[in-house]
Amino acid sequence: MLGPVAPAVLHGLRMMDDEICTIVKKSATRRKGAGRIGIMQKSLHDGVARRTLGAAIADPFFSEALFDALPDVVFFVKDEQCRYVVVNQTLAQRCGQKHKAALIGRTPAEVFAHPFGQSYLAQDMAVLGGGSEIEEQLELHLYPNRDPGWCLTRKKALRDSHGRIVGLTGVSRDLAMADKKNPAYRKVAAAVSLIHEEYGRQLTLAELAATAHMSVAQIERYFLRIFHLTPRQMIIQTRVDAASRLLQGGTSVADIAQACGYGDHSAFTRQFKATTGVTPTQYRQLAVRGG
Repeated sequence: MLGPVAPAVLHGLRMMDDEICTIVKKSATRRKGAGRIGIMQKSLHDGVARRTLGAAIADPFFSEALFDALPDVVFFVKDEQCRYVVVNQTLAQRCGQKHKAALIGRTPAEVFAHPFGQSYLAQDMAVLGGGSEIEEQLELHLYPNRDPGWCLTRKKALRDSHGRIVGLTGVSRDLAMADKKNPAYRKVAAAVSLIHEEYGRQLTLAELAATAHMSVAQIERYFLRIFHLTPRQMIIQTRVDAASRLLQGGTSVADIAQACGYGDHSAFTRQFKATTGVTPTQYRQLAVRGG
């Protein structure tokens, strides 16, 4: 065993220990600083490479041909007057046109029947006006030559080098089929059944999670993975589907609102129009006319 250590020796050891710690901290700080500089340099290089490539591309709408190959995605670019500048073949076909050129230079109000065209136009004008962009908005699209279909829509303003809005671009992709092979499908399906059976009352995320024996975070994550929708979006989809069926009969709009889980007529009308592009009354008139 070592004997007693002299105080001077202990003091020297402590000084050495402090100095070693200081050196280690400085080294770590230098590494962190070098890491940050490296990230900044890479970001700068990537930005330069992006601008260089962008300036070298002759056709800024090169992606049009790629979107033509996607039958389940609608793609478009519009100018400041909401006129179509670029569309893909899917949009042209769903509007009853053989050629994309039939849509170019026209606004949604000139392409779609009233009142759908006016609703899409108002949505475009809100984006062009600097309002919030549309992110994954659940919509029921009613095209002239096909059955109604659910989709998720994105719209984004296009800006010039000075930040001024010069147009907009967007996509609407058809809602994909549920991934029934996911191991969590059976558990989440219990929550889906609850929505389909109880959409006429208020359903909370906590209740859906408890039904599936999951946490709130888990059920949100698995809903997106399996159904490509959030729980709230599925509730909206189920309610609007039910309302669409009821509107083809003689039930009053106020009673339909209550039956579909909406506390008042105005809240139901706002949600229905945001989802379909028309009010419940307009939808009923179109259904009667179509029948």
